Amino acid sequence: MKKQFGEAVREASLDRKQAIILIAVEHLREISRYCRDHEKFDMLIDLTAVDWPKREKRFDVVLNLYSFPKNERLRLKAHASENEPVSSVCEIWPVANWLERECYDMFGIVFEGHPDLKRILMPDEWQGYPLRKDYDILKQDTDWVRENLGIESGQ
Repeated sequence: MKKQFGEAVREASLDRKQAIILIAVEHLREISRYCRDHEKFDMLIDLTAVDWPKREKRFDVVLNLYSFPKNERLRLKAHASENEPVSSVCEIWPVANWLERECYDMFGIVFEGHPDLKRILMPDEWQGYPLRKDYDILKQDTDWVRENLGIESGQ
């Protein structure tokens, strides 16, 4: 893949027979399509993120792929800044629709080109992103329960 995409492939490693490839976030859609069409990773198992709040590009956007023909797994990772849009891969793997919505809902990562990017787990009026490490869930829960249910939270 390094030969095909050059500097867009930042690093590659192997962990328990699974390849892990760190790629440039701006090449995510292109590399994802290549993985599906040429490397036969025909199934997106999961798409999620990891928050590293002290890092300049605080998020790892993580795609776990599976190839039925090869019986292999591949993990693609891309670093993204807090306000950096990430290309949607919905047109490559339709299951990404809900996975990207969940990632948006929990981390606030905007997937550019997503057909309907909106909250999927939290109420529409919810403030903030609960899986960010700097998120104060107890304060948010208390405020939301008071404002929307008219009672004091049990937290």
